[in-house]
Amino acid sequence: MAEPVTIAVPKTKPYRAPSRLRSLLTEPKVLFGGGFILLLIVIAILAPFIAPKDPLEQDLMLGSLPPAWLEGAEPGYYLGTDDLGRDVLSRLIYGSRIALLVAFVSASLAALIGTVLGLLAGWYGGWTDRIVSRIVDIWMAFPPVLLSILLVAVFGSGVHSVIAAIVIIDWTRFCRVVRAETLAQAQLDYVTAARTVGFPRMTILTREIFPNIVPVLIALVSLEMGIAVVVEAILSFVGLSVSSDTPTWGGMIAQGRQLIHHAWWLLVAPLAVLFATVLAFNQFGSGLRRALDPVLRR
Repeated sequence: MAEPVTIAVPKTKPYRAPSRLRSLLTEPKVLFGGGFILLLIVIAILAPFIAPKDPLEQDLMLGSLPPAWLEGAEPGYYLGTDDLGRDVLSRLIYGSRIALLVAFVSASLAALIGTVLGLLAGWYGGWTDRIVSRIVDIWMAFPPVLLSILLVAVFGSGVHSVIAAIVIIDWTRFCRVVRAETLAQAQLDYVTAARTVGFPRMTILTREIFPNIVPVLIALVSLEMGIAVVVEAILSFVGLSVSSDTPTWGGMIAQGRQLIHHAWWLLVAPLAVLFATVLAFNQFGSGLRRALDPVLRR
């Protein structure tokens, strides 16, 4: 009688999906964009300790000094001074506080309002969808920049007015995207299975559909933060943001535009910081979506 033949089956390690933290740390856009934003947050928080000068201190004898690497510079004024003798670097550092405050608060509130309305419109449909969609269509018919200027002019100048204007305008952006994503997710098999099992509609919406649109929502929030920074700069440029004494990037750009012929650094410095900040928010959002979305990660 022949002995039974034993076949050795090689052991295979169970497949483990890459952790979200590993995916984030291996995404270049998250590293560079998030690193720049984190650095900007630290600078804004520690502005009183980092800024070399008082951003409001004036010295007309030191007006329009060039940056440290140009001829005629003064020690301690690394990016030069404006026409009133105020340190440009210190004003840039303090200006980051206004920019980040407006970006984070306005984007969060706009995302909250737009996401709630978009989820309800896309999931429940019917008269809820019709009412929300019509409001969004009417609201988006107005030019956003002109509407923001009008709202700030009505509310009065100040950070709170700028934040309110951005939220009132840009919640529609989140509402349309979330509604479309909700409609798409509602047609998939996992939602049909949840309905068949007997899950309540609100449970399906909050526990099944919403987690699957979070990657898109995160990317949109990051993009909205960049837009909010630009809107605040525009309102500061036309003098409708905070008071003229408070350092803002838009106010510095407006001042530098008038002195571009003999003090170009007054315009280039805030423009460069504004461009880098908006680019960082955009890249960070794109990287987060790619790292968190299982479909894009394949």
